[in-house]
Amino acid sequence: MGIQKDRVRFNVGGRIFETTSTTLANAGRNSFFGAMFDENWTLQSDHSDEYFIDRNPDCFSILLDLLRTGELYIPPNIPEKLLYREALFYGLLDHVRSAKWGQFDGNRLRYSESIAGQAPGDGTVIRAGPDGGCCVAHGSMVHVYDWMLEEHAPITLDYQRVNDVGWIDSENILISVCERLGRGDGGMGLFSSSTGELRYKFPVTHENQVKSFTAGALSFSDYKIFSSCKGRSNEYGIGVWDQVTGKQIDFFYEPLGWSLGEADKLQWLHGSNCLLVATLFPRKDNCYISLLDFRDKKMVWSWSDIGAPITVDEKRVRDAIAMEENSSICVVNEYEDLGFMDLRSSAGSIRWSSRSRLMKGKMPDEPCYPKLALHEGQLFSSMNDCISVFCGPDWVLTSRLRQSYGGSICDFSIGGDRLFALHSEENVFDIWETPPPPVI
Repeated sequence: MGIQKDRVRFNVGGRIFETTSTTLANAGRNSFFGAMFDENWTLQSDHSDEYFIDRNPDCFSILLDLLRTGELYIPPNIPEKLLYREALFYGLLDHVRSAKWGQFDGNRLRYSESIAGQAPGDGTVIRAGPDGGCCVAHGSMVHVYDWMLEEHAPITLDYQRVNDVGWIDSENILISVCERLGRGDGGMGLFSSSTGELRYKFPVTHENQVKSFTAGALSFSDYKIFSSCKGRSNEYGIGVWDQVTGKQIDFFYEPLGWSLGEADKLQWLHGSNCLLVATLFPRKDNCYISLLDFRDKKMVWSWSDIGAPITVDEKRVRDAIAMEENSSICVVNEYEDLGFMDLRSSAGSIRWSSRSRLMKGKMPDEPCYPKLALHEGQLFSSMNDCISVFCGPDWVLTSRLRQSYGGSICDFSIGGDRLFALHSEENVFDIWETPPPPVI
């Protein structure tokens, strides 16, 4: 790059700053300062001795030091939200984010803060957004927070219970809700994450007629939306919609003797182009886990605990997640025992690991059943007020994350290089971040 070493002088709100073009180039092409360079990264001069910027000089000093050193120090007298506003003006929000927390690593996570919500009831679902924000479902409302953890306008679903939430991108949230009999509503809607405005409602058609339905678990591929669907007649199964047009493009009907329409969890497997569908106890008396191939409309793998002895732990599977790199499915029971099933075998028996059994057969007064997540080769499992991290080929327990305030963890989610944990007994969620690497 043809970067000159020229000194550059700024007058920001009456204070004088001097720096070099090399430092300013660290801001990147899409920043306020990047616009000062030509295509060869040569500083463009307007023949003036200094550039005047009518902005906050204290925040400019902090951001300029960030460009110099790569480190972010915010003095106690500077409100963080004021700094973020100024960083947005200069196009440096990504620099601030990367300086505040580093690339996600479950074994290096540190507790950052807890956020108490405004809703009167307890939260049920939390989903991390792609840019470090999150959304929390409380009954018939969804509360949305940006990466600065400022709450946006809540999304109100007219007293329809929310079943699941998912981020299409940083600007759009998909919400699935229960049908209300006699109203002809329910199903799924696409909402603006910033304003809460309903942008699109997804229809379900059966025999060329639009039907009202209850939408449940959600999942996404690169251009498709999947949802479990429960209608009033034969619309039990998994619906598929195009993300761009919003039109229904497929439907996998529930086979006799199986359960798809009331699924607790959906997971799209990019490698095999299949969908994991898991209906779990206690939603149903039995557990059903299957892989669906929509290309051939086939169930290519399945497991159920139907017919298993009452004493067998398979009866208590609480969550499941597919691990494509290992060709296996991981499940967890209410004692946080991990179990594994080989997808290459049609037998479908569970190999249980009891290394993490801590409950000794006892459950708390208000239990929250374990949840599983897989991120960058690390496995996460929640239990009571704790999240366990497992690593390596044998999935050895390597870390535990715990915050005592708020009671048991009812849901957690990973995204935007953050982990969000939602507690059941208080309307509160925790944020965990990986510290940035030291600047040498």
